[in-house]
Amino acid sequence: MPTAVLTDRERTAVQAYLRLLHTVRAAFDVSSGSPEAGRPPVVPPAVLAEAEQALARAGLAGNEEAFFRLLHTWCPPDA
Repeated sequence: MPTAVLTDRERTAVQAYLRLLHTVRAAFDVSSGSPEAGRPPVVPPAVLAEAEQALARAGLAGNEEAFFRLLHTWCPPDA
């Protein structure tokens, strides 16, 4: 399995994206049975802002192809 050596900023961007992804998945999880299940999902703006800022600092804002290639290398789908 190939490994990728990320810069600190790239690693921060990947981690922020993964936190955002998990937050969005949790927001859309209607099987939780919570009383708020009928409400529209809400993603905290701070989580989205963190991901956007991390991407910008890593030089990946607006370059989704490079970011997802980096994400795939660092965190393969079968891992």
